[in-house]
Amino acid sequence: ALFCRTPAGQRIERSLRYQLYWGELDDDSIFEPYLVLSACHRHSGWGYAIQRNRSGHPRGSFKVDYPLKDLDDLSGLQTPVHSIAEEETARQLAIWQELLDGILPVYLDRASVYRFWGGDISTDLGYLRGIENIMLDLSDNPAGLHRLCAWMSAGILKAQAEAEAAGDWSFLDHQNQAMPYAEELTAPGPGRAQRADLWCFMAAQEWTLISPQHFEEFMLQYQLPILKQFALTAYGCCEDLTQKISVLRQIPNLRRIAVSPFADVGACAAQIGRDYVISYRPNPAILLGPNYRDNIRQTMRRDCAILRGTCFDVTLKDVETVEADPRRVRDWVAITRECIEETGG
Repeated sequence: ALFCRTPAGQRIERSLRYQLYWGELDDDSIFEPYLVLSACHRHSGWGYAIQRNRSGHPRGSFKVDYPLKDLDDLSGLQTPVHSIAEEETARQLAIWQELLDGILPVYLDRASVYRFWGGDISTDLGYLRGIENIMLDLSDNPAGLHRLCAWMSAGILKAQAEAEAAGDWSFLDHQNQAMPYAEELTAPGPGRAQRADLWCFMAAQEWTLISPQHFEEFMLQYQLPILKQFALTAYGCCEDLTQKISVLRQIPNLRRIAVSPFADVGACAAQIGRDYVISYRPNPAILLGPNYRDNIRQTMRRDCAILRGTCFDVTLKDVETVEADPRRVRDWVAITRECIEETGG
């Protein structure tokens, strides 16, 4: 329950309450002594309004009415532009600074909106075209799919370069789905940066069931020009990358590869070795049920033993429910620490 009544106050309170809960879990997460407010962008998306049709809970699943019906007609697409609504941004920043005056500094994130999910091509392509349609396009209209992916890649590069020319990237803008620290990079915080100073994150979850060969030809080759602008790359989210690791090796600044709950942990560890950091993501369903502690211990002992000798971190992601028992996440942290120690982690 939130005490604040204004939208700005609720955003701040929700963020701080979230961090207070997270801070009690006793994991290795780092909390910076400031809050970040995102600038208001005038331009985002690709010219189509994405209609999400929900039939149940307002935060539940939805079906998209994919707007890009014909790959041979891209006339409805708009070219990305980096443009910030300065007056509205300044208004919101002033509110945050007044509310937090003498408590916490507020830093403004002005970087391109075409990053993270907005900059990996795959996510927005899925919303525009639809995964089933993409699969058919691979055989029915490969030239059209190439043309669309190339156009999106060029647009993302353009918008990101415009943000860089405007001096709008900062060290607040590292992206890697975890704690973005590396000895060779400046730590997160204020201060002007170039893309070549920052972590970049990309994924292609929508291409999970598409072959490594088609993934390389139709997606990765268009992601590579974007990735090469950054210092380090973290690749992958919930998709199974077991069969695509050899393809990912062509990313020159690759540092971290996701091993999701759907991947073969042993096969991934054998392929990755110590060449990259393994971002190991155990299945959050092990938190459920009356025997959840035993389930956690069994899973983590097994997989930590498999990963022994590699460079890996452990991230519990996509926790949709803990059966109204939030202590279970803290239990997961404690048991995971024990399993890492037991297996010589």
